[in-house]
Amino acid sequence: MTRPVRIANCSGFLGDRLAAAKEVVDGGPTDVLTGDYLAELTMLILWKARRKDPAAGYARPFLAQLEQVLGTCLDRGTKIVVNAGGLNPAGLAEQVHELAARLGLAPKVAHLRGDDLSERLDDLIASGHPLANLDTGEPLTGAPGEPVTANAYLGGWGIAAALDAGADIVLTPRVTDASLVVGPAAWWHGWQRADHDALAGAVVAGHVIECGPQATGGNYPWLQEIADRRRPGFPVAEVAADGSTVLTKHPNTGGLVSVGTVTAQLLYEIAEPAYAGPDVVAHFDTARVEQDGPDRVRISGTRGSPPPPELKVAVNLLAGYRNTMTLVLTGLDIEEKASWAQDLLFDALGGKESFAKVDTRLIRYDRRDAPTNEQATAHLRITVKDPDPKKVGRRFANATTELAVGGYAGCHTTTPPTAETAYGIYWPTLVPAAEVLHEVVLPNGEVVVIDHHPAPEPVPAPAAAMPGPMRDFGAVVQVPLGSIVGARSGDKGGNANVGVWVRDAAAFAWLDAYLTVDRLRQLIPEAANLTVRRYALPNVLALNFVIVGLLAEGVAATARPDAQAKGLGEYLRSRYADIPVTLLA
Repeated sequence: MTRPVRIANCSGFLGDRLAAAKEVVDGGPTDVLTGDYLAELTMLILWKARRKDPAAGYARPFLAQLEQVLGTCLDRGTKIVVNAGGLNPAGLAEQVHELAARLGLAPKVAHLRGDDLSERLDDLIASGHPLANLDTGEPLTGAPGEPVTANAYLGGWGIAAALDAGADIVLTPRVTDASLVVGPAAWWHGWQRADHDALAGAVVAGHVIECGPQATGGNYPWLQEIADRRRPGFPVAEVAADGSTVLTKHPNTGGLVSVGTVTAQLLYEIAEPAYAGPDVVAHFDTARVEQDGPDRVRISGTRGSPPPPELKVAVNLLAGYRNTMTLVLTGLDIEEKASWAQDLLFDALGGKESFAKVDTRLIRYDRRDAPTNEQATAHLRITVKDPDPKKVGRRFANATTELAVGGYAGCHTTTPPTAETAYGIYWPTLVPAAEVLHEVVLPNGEVVVIDHHPAPEPVPAPAAAMPGPMRDFGAVVQVPLGSIVGARSGDKGGNANVGVWVRDAAAFAWLDAYLTVDRLRQLIPEAANLTVRRYALPNVLALNFVIVGLLAEGVAATARPDAQAKGLGEYLRSRYADIPVTLLA
């Protein structure tokens, strides 16, 4: 049996720290260096870049990272697998060759293609695929905007084929985040398509390390558990032949790898526990997480089943233009000042009805008899959207600024007038896997087609979990929910997820009974009129909630200040709940 493959992450998003690749390569033994650069919003960002420069469309920071580590990786035999190709993996491959030539190096570079369906949408619709939104069911033909990107989520077998052909660097476009681990692990261990449990274990490992230091103490709710407060090191997944994995980090790096930090990331941005991907359905509720030594956590027991017959496609629509201005209100009569400010502003602009959409939010930071000026302030955040950029550009921003000497007392803004920006709508949909041509361009130029092997029938989605029985847990005290509950939240298109977990079985018995959908709606009033789906992962003492539509049409379109729901879990933890005294001991 082969030893576990050590797969490290050096990027959790497009703006992650550039020094991470060198830190990881220099920090300890690494077989495969991976990096994730493609959040859902990133594809729209890359499209804007490519609209200005047709040669762009890939994640440029990767080239800066590569320059620091390429020679060392080649010397040590460390493979590099990243999704930095974005919308233009072939263009990035050319840049990698140019960079390598300047360094006097000659790596074998492969890239994937076939995810881009943007030119085929009309044909797909005409052939009977409505490209319905996964959340609303609305067909793409009724979408409120023009599709500008459409990318299917490819799996890991193209990566495995490239590595098997001797590639030193594999550049991918839109693949699933976990594919960056699944592909190398399948190559290393020689897995086959039917090795569903092993593949599912690699999916879990890939999901945990995809966001870099979020698995090693970053964004962790129980700060007091982290003794080493230096910047967290990047995670390393030691993936064994059976798919079980030990999560760790290099020695002498900051942060913490614990059951808690791994559980937090396991719950990040998921929906139902049956996590469907192009290679396998990984059943997250079968995974077991246990401490395996200092800064070492073992994930085992994950079960897998055949992949579904369809691939997820992320479509981005160019929906129009937007602008936001924030007025500061101070002291007394906050609500009356806010109302008058809106009357004055929209009277000057021809009324709210002259815009396609208007969102106004009065955000109260003020307090009675505030000890400082800042603590006596509230913000009136006004967002306008319209297909016409002139309506929402400087015309809107200047009109807001002009209230300064003719509006309410103490009027000022948080920023100077700003121009409009284009915004997009995220449209998740499905296409039959057979409609996607997954190809690998090998280092010698040969093109290999990767066949899809979906299940003959769709795998039914699991039902939402019902709460456990409420029993007598004894005396209770009203304290913040976060006294015993951890949380991690994020965005899934227009939806938000909040995963919550506890440390022991007794606390989970209470949490499972207490935190119902209705209770969550009470604790998060924004969710009061929204569909909420509840799932249980008892193996890791966790619940996961999906709040449908909390982020409206996705991060690029929502007017919600926390556009990606990153702080939603911490807000939930701050709410007071009747917690049994015995659980607080």
